[in-house]
Amino acid sequence: MRRAACALMMTLCLMLSGCGGQATDEVDQLTLDIRGEYLALDRVTAQMEVGADYGRRVYAYTMELDWQREGDTTVAVTAPETVAGITARISAGETFLEYDGVSLETGPLDESGLSPVGAGIFLMKAATEGFIAESGFDILEERDCLRLLCRDPEGAPGEGTECTLWFDKDTHDLLRGEISTDGQRVIECTFTSFVRVETTGEDT
Repeated sequence: MRRAACALMMTLCLMLSGCGGQATDEVDQLTLDIRGEYLALDRVTAQMEVGADYGRRVYAYTMELDWQREGDTTVAVTAPETVAGITARISAGETFLEYDGVSLETGPLDESGLSPVGAGIFLMKAATEGFIAESGFDILEERDCLRLLCRDPEGAPGEGTECTLWFDKDTHDLLRGEISTDGQRVIECTFTSFVRVETTGEDT
């Protein structure tokens, strides 16, 4: 696991070094710091406000995320009341979602099967291992942030699935994430609570 993390960090360093030739400036250094911290995460618990835009239909949910690098990850829907209590689980090594109770009748947002209940998991994957195509400072609700844009390294800007993440500049907590498909934003997610648990053991 740590060898893979080191390889990802080396790739990120090389990528940033090629962007303007100033890999040691504040934006690039903070990008490296945050990526390193998220590579070391064991677990995240969070509360999220999730909006999903299907064009003619727009849905809004409140969800609780318990993301784990090893073990089961769960997403519990807490609002609206009509679907509160639905829980989705992803087991280690599996790529599908299992729903307890009545399923959310929204359908996938794109051809990859992305759905509102999987948004938090998608954002965590982008934060820990997504290819960072752009980075810069931003202000989000009067908070200084680092903004990262992740996408397929072989894809063109505005094509396919892209993910934009906003991290608090001081705490490095994930504050917001947006997912776009072919330039159209389909999911926006605001984190109202975000608690990180980092790896503490020695590499063996």
